[in-house]
Amino acid sequence: MTIGFQDRVVIVTGAGNGLGRCHALEFARRGAKVVVNDFGGARDGTGTSQSPAEAVVAEIVDAGGEAIANAANVTDFDQCTAMAAEAMERWGRIDVLVNNAGILRDKSFAKMDPALWRPVVDVHLNGSANCSMAVWNIMREQNYGRIVMTTSTSGVYGNFGQSNYGAAKMGLVGLMNTLCIEGMRNNIRINCLAPTAATRMTEDVLAPEMLAALDPQFVTPAAVFLSGEDAPNRTVLFAGAGTYSAMQIRESKGIYLDDSERNAEAIAENFDKILDFGEADSFVHGGEHVQKILQNAMLNRKN
Repeated sequence: MTIGFQDRVVIVTGAGNGLGRCHALEFARRGAKVVVNDFGGARDGTGTSQSPAEAVVAEIVDAGGEAIANAANVTDFDQCTAMAAEAMERWGRIDVLVNNAGILRDKSFAKMDPALWRPVVDVHLNGSANCSMAVWNIMREQNYGRIVMTTSTSGVYGNFGQSNYGAAKMGLVGLMNTLCIEGMRNNIRINCLAPTAATRMTEDVLAPEMLAALDPQFVTPAAVFLSGEDAPNRTVLFAGAGTYSAMQIRESKGIYLDDSERNAEAIAENFDKILDFGEADSFVHGGEHVQKILQNAMLNRKN
């Protein structure tokens, strides 16, 4: 099965370098019309230039594809809306959004301050929300849409010095979970991609041989798969160095404590049972967890 994007319109943010550039080039190679978005800032988000986006557009056009450059700052909702409007005016639809734009301002939490925290959360989490809002009603009206959020192992597992980055990246998993529910009736599917790749954000922390193994081009197949017509929904897909794996969100079956036992000591005494994932539950919305605990309460009160 070939995953094609003929007559599809794809927006890729942060597409002037690294992962975003690889994504944009591959979507174009597969027939997509591509909005190459890049604010053109440095790794920490400072500065601006449209040159990186224009260079990627030139590559696409030289190869026979169709693309436009866009320098919207994803932290500015009005600029994101204008980017979507430009795509609609040019091509009349938006089928795929890949939220890839990102910056780093690493510091241990002891040295973290709001000036380092807020811009990272603003670009990764709020920026992805801004772009998704800008295309959401367009996708609803056409009853088709695919959105890829770029999360990270720093969010899923944690990473020293990246509390700001990790918090934003795990926030995107939460955003995905709700948008999947709200977009289902309009055939809008949302997934998360957790890449491990050699980019500007990793070039000074990895050895040369590791950088070679982590070529961004090995991540792009996952982005393409998550953006296709037959894409899954609500999947967190890890990709890097040729390994592709998925994450599950589960909760243990847990225990029920009678009124007289609901204290910290009883939880401590039964903590091993609480941590038993032998019969774990997997839910698709928060209401299912509420239903579970209420059913436990009603059943045990009857008994």
